[in-house]
Amino acid sequence: MNSSVTEFILLGLTQDPGKQRAVFGVFLIFYLATLLGNFLIVVTIKTSRTLGTPMYFFLFYLSFADTCFSTTTAPRLIVDALSHKKTISYNECMIQVFTLHFFGCMEILVLILMAFDRYVAICKPLRYTTIMSRHVCSVLVILAWVGSCIHSSAQIFLALRLPFCGPNVIDHYFCDLQPLLKLACMDTYVINLLVVSNSGAICTVSFIILLMSYVVILYSLRNHSAEGRRKALSTCTSHFIVVVLFFGPCIFIYTRPPATFPIDKIVAVFYTIGTPLLNPLIYTLRNMEVKKAMKKLWCSKV
Repeated sequence: MNSSVTEFILLGLTQDPGKQRAVFGVFLIFYLATLLGNFLIVVTIKTSRTLGTPMYFFLFYLSFADTCFSTTTAPRLIVDALSHKKTISYNECMIQVFTLHFFGCMEILVLILMAFDRYVAICKPLRYTTIMSRHVCSVLVILAWVGSCIHSSAQIFLALRLPFCGPNVIDHYFCDLQPLLKLACMDTYVINLLVVSNSGAICTVSFIILLMSYVVILYSLRNHSAEGRRKALSTCTSHFIVVVLFFGPCIFIYTRPPATFPIDKIVAVFYTIGTPLLNPLIYTLRNMEVKKAMKKLWCSKV
């Protein structure tokens, strides 16, 4: 790394003092709700004997990834909203790039595992317990961790190769490769192609895989009973909502030429803060088993 820049200035979502106070209040509530919702899911699944199926095993890791993913960006956004000095050191910026992509990729891979679990449960019900044994599920999660580490390592490798020799103002509320490419004092065409082929390809291919899995699942439901179709559709609908809310913004950000737009910050809010907040609501409000387990657990605690 050949750089004369030791820190960056994050402009945040807005520079208007009045709006910054609103950002502080709104996103503080969102972040606390994210922590509370995902914490409830993690504790409920960990302690409940009725939620021992692979779907809830993966949901446990999705909630964990959501909590960590939101924590990589939300606290700094909240603090910077009331801070006069919105700076982040070079090392902190690189750490944020790594953790953001690590837990973001982890969420993507866990969503794929959840879709695979639903596919096996609906399309191959007689072999479900054999295929989705606890050992297999554990191996799949380990592979997701390894895949996330490889992806985020590739991203940080690209970020560390960027030289910064002048401007250090990032028109965003967190560090990521796209806004950093704009500040680098070098030709970033090749690096941007690598970003698109890495992050962009992961988002796009994963989204296509998930869509195909849901098409196959919906097609196979024609042979099920009305009650079976209703239950399967309810589960798949909640999964599909999460997929669209997460992958739509990701594809918009990471699969385009090296350019930044004012709308990027708003789009990023959907997948960095919105999705981790909505996941607990979607998976609890639409899932009777989780609601019953939560009620039983917390009533016994009280």
